Amino acid sequence: MQTVGLIVEYNPMHNGHLYHLQQSKQIADADAVVAVMSGHFLQRGEPALLDKWARADMALANGVDLVLELPTAYAVQPAEWFAHGAVATLAATGVVDAFCFGSELGELEPLARAAQRLTREDSAFAARLRSALKQGVSYPAAYAQAAAAETAAAGGDAAADASWLAEPNNSLGLHYMMASERLTSAMKPYTIRRVSAGYHDTIAHSDTIASATAVRRLIHHESAQSAEPYLPSVSQNIINQWAAAGKQFGHWESYAVALFYRLSTASPEALHSILEVTEGLEHRLLHTLPQLTEWRVQPLLEALKTKRYTLTKLQRMLTHILLDHTKDDFGPEALQRGPHYIRVLGFSEKGQILLKKMKKSASLPIVQTVTRENSMLGGTAGLAADIRATAVYAAGISRVHGRTAYRDFYEPPRQSRPSN
Repeated sequence: MQTVGLIVEYNPMHNGHLYHLQQSKQIADADAVVAVMSGHFLQRGEPALLDKWARADMALANGVDLVLELPTAYAVQPAEWFAHGAVATLAATGVVDAFCFGSELGELEPLARAAQRLTREDSAFAARLRSALKQGVSYPAAYAQAAAAETAAAGGDAAADASWLAEPNNSLGLHYMMASERLTSAMKPYTIRRVSAGYHDTIAHSDTIASATAVRRLIHHESAQSAEPYLPSVSQNIINQWAAAGKQFGHWESYAVALFYRLSTASPEALHSILEVTEGLEHRLLHTLPQLTEWRVQPLLEALKTKRYTLTKLQRMLTHILLDHTKDDFGPEALQRGPHYIRVLGFSEKGQILLKKMKKSASLPIVQTVTRENSMLGGTAGLAADIRATAVYAAGISRVHGRTAYRDFYEPPRQSRPSN
């Protein structure tokens, strides 16, 4: 069975995601789809709109055969480590033949060429990156500049490369390719061009395709039904069920009390120990708190944001503070070792066949049921971090009790059956 891997957040799963899934199966001539999906907190430092089980249901109902959770340690990270954890998870299954990602370019060759050059990231690249950062630009912009200079040294066009490298999905795709190179993965890469909506677009640009950002904006600011034109019917049904159950949709302000408690009781030294609290940001944070007229997350982000510190960087930092992700436990040295387990969130009948194969082919333990015995796989930054993220997330969406806060111990993998 030919299998293609996807790296997703499905926050929520919309028509653009469905198009990507269908095109990925076609381009890879695949019979089955394995998706590595972020859990409750996402790469841009935001809580998910719906929990990971509801989003797994969306994935399975729309054609994914096996949904695996990207560990929290990798899900809330810059592109390099997000990509490393996701590609390593797909490779560790031993059943994924190819992986496919969306990009603004829609062409693999420039990405492959840049990845081969940049996986070395020698001292010259590091010097270029430091030089770009000293100009006061954000890390993504500095990386794009340094990467373009590196590819130009190999005969590329620096201006053209800097332009496409700055696009968010191109940048993420480049890091998928670099992760694959570093892992010496046998999975064949593919890319397809993103259609209609840009990654950061907050409004819809067609009758059927809108970015996940635009979809979430409609749901948060209008109603659960307002995004219906841009969602597969099953995704809309799951969203409707979520709202009907009285659950809130995940949003940063739902976690404001917990976050500001953490901030107001932390010392500068304690904040400095947290991942992505860099360059004296602990002092900027503590200086900003007394100046806020209301303790809400959005005003805090606006007060902290500069040309150097992007909204995404700051949101990730706040997520790490909320979840107590320290540099010692969640930093590069820990992440380089790769994921320690494969967490199964759901499967179809084809997915069940893949799971049987994985019992022989997987290079990591497969976790279908979380128990006290396996809950410390990977240590503090492993499965325990996923469990903790669920407990924190649950407090922001509904009334919490033991079974909702520690749902990881009670929830078996979701199963989909073909409709008659």
